[in-house]
Formats: sequence, structure tokens, C-alpha cells
Amino acid sequence: MKIIKLWLPVIIWAGIIFYLSSIPHLRSGLKADLVLRKLAHIAVYCILAFLIHRAFKSSFQIGGFRLIIYPAAISFLYAISDEFHQAFVPGRVASGQDVMIDAIGILSYFVFARILPASGGR
Repeated sequence: MKIIKLWLPVIIWAGIIFYLSSIPHLRSGLKADLVLRKLAHIAVYCILAFLIHRAFKSSFQIGGFRLIIYPAAISFLYAISDEFHQAFVPGRVASGQDVMIDAIGILSYFVFARILPASGGR
């Protein structure tokens, strides 16, 4: 049951990312659409990194650098696969720039995870 509680959110979140990437010509219609979409990339992959990190931390007997690098690598590989998927969606393109923006989101999670406990969670 613990495994389901840990990994089901990862699967659901990855599914949400896949679904959003499947929407042709996805735009908000707002003036700041480009900025909003790039911020969404960062937020979505920050959350994915958090969920994968949480699942790894409670599922496996690993720590230190491996507890960072494995979830980060899986998140990054998912970002790459997501961009590849978008290459086949009408009105969407695969973008290396978006993968790098996704990586910012992934790295942001690990920076925040490192800083917040050090500051007492404040």
C-alpha cells in the first residue's frame, strides 16, 4: 500500500504532463502567454522532481548524491521524452530550449529542498 501511495502520484502527474503535451496548439490566449508557458514548464517539472524524489526516498535504501541524481535524471529523461512526444502533436514542436527550462524546474526543486531544511523550514 505504501508503494501505491508513493508512486501513484508520480504516475498521475506524468500522465497530466503527457495529456497537456497532447493538446494541439496549446495557448492561454493571454498577452503574457509565452512567459506563462515557460513558468508552467518550470513549475510542472519542479513538482515532478519532488514527487519522484519523495517516492525514491521512501522506497529505496539510498541516500546522499544518489538520492538526488536518480530522481533528477528520471525527471530530465521524462522532459526529453515529453518534447519528443510533442513533435508528433499538431501545432506543437519539440524544443531543446523547453527541455532546458524543464531542467531549471528540476534543479529548483533540489535547491529548495536543500535550502528549506537548512533554514528550519522557514
